[in-house]
Amino acid sequence: MTAVSSSFVPSEVEGREVGRQRVSTSLDTNGIRTQFPGLANNWHYLDTAATAQKPQAVIDATVAAMGRDYATVHRGVYARSADMTLAYEAARRRIAAFIGAKDEQIAFVRGATEAINLVAYSHPRKGRVLLSALEHHSNIVPWQLAGWQVDVCPLTADGCIDLDAAERLLTPEHNMVAFAHVSNVLGSPLDVARAAEIAHRVGAELLIDGCQAVPRLPVDVAALGCDYYVFSGHKLYGPTGIGVLWSDKLDTLPPWQGGGSMIDRVTFEKTTYAPAPTRFEAGTPAIIEAIGLAAAVDYVEAIGIEAIHAHECALVGTLREALARKNSITLFGPENSAGIVSFAMAGVHPHDIGTILDESRVAIRAGHHCAQPLMEHLGVPATARASFGVYSNDDDVAALIDGLARVERIFG
Repeated sequence: MTAVSSSFVPSEVEGREVGRQRVSTSLDTNGIRTQFPGLANNWHYLDTAATAQKPQAVIDATVAAMGRDYATVHRGVYARSADMTLAYEAARRRIAAFIGAKDEQIAFVRGATEAINLVAYSHPRKGRVLLSALEHHSNIVPWQLAGWQVDVCPLTADGCIDLDAAERLLTPEHNMVAFAHVSNVLGSPLDVARAAEIAHRVGAELLIDGCQAVPRLPVDVAALGCDYYVFSGHKLYGPTGIGVLWSDKLDTLPPWQGGGSMIDRVTFEKTTYAPAPTRFEAGTPAIIEAIGLAAAVDYVEAIGIEAIHAHECALVGTLREALARKNSITLFGPENSAGIVSFAMAGVHPHDIGTILDESRVAIRAGHHCAQPLMEHLGVPATARASFGVYSNDDDVAALIDGLARVERIFG
């Protein structure tokens, strides 16, 4: 995989002024930003929770896999196919190690959405599932479509999943609990280990949506104690079209889709299936995307996930403090939100906020963020959301604050 230049390993730099606050960061974001072609021309990209920009290392790995090195996997007897098969399976091992897993526990899917659908449809004990009020639609709709009975866990006053309430709600009738590790709207972190303990106490399994956690928090699935962990590659600075389903119970699930590669033997009378994870990867897999995602993992680990998390926490703290001083702004989510800040401005629709900010080259997300039940809980039709990445810096925060001041003048 393409290595990250040593100049992008964390180095101590002086904190810089943002309004009256100072960002304390150990990342050389000026250097890091040069590695992201999508950030050229001083674009203030604050929508990383939707999808992350891609570093040149990932682009290079993807281009090489698509061009110079390209061949199919698992089928060809010629040298390049064998080499690509080795690279594809090396990517599986690399990504598995990133979350503390074994390679045979990792199935490549199109994204977290497909992973949740796979579990919801393939699980042999469909019954009651406990979700929370902050879940993304992709962790609500699949359970409904697959015929599960959905119960909802409320939130705490600051917008975290209320695990005390979950403990009261769970019964032996529940077969599954499915929670977000970090909310895509509020940035609320979950105590996964406690959620696992509560679920297992009544015989339920725990699925964790890790889309917003994996790019910014250390994740060790064995230590977390969950039964299924899913995430998407494109939020982890990797390509679109690939995601990961981890479980140490993959062998207990039947295949979800049929086709080539996932079989042992096929006759017109009967088909037998390959062991996990191969049985969940029907057809030609996402070869290029898997190699690109492994390159993204290399990039993130060269910088350090702890350093990324600390950097984003500093930016979140600075932005929340600045917004809290504005009487027109309502902040949502806990103080310790991970990389995400959602807010509303009195008398201004978030879409108008986003449009005006775009004129100043500031990109945020405005809408319901695929979390309509959460919007109903918050009592708003939509929120404005700023979300940070490894490349975000104090200039992005300052540009956002300046842009919001312009919004206030326009609508004042």
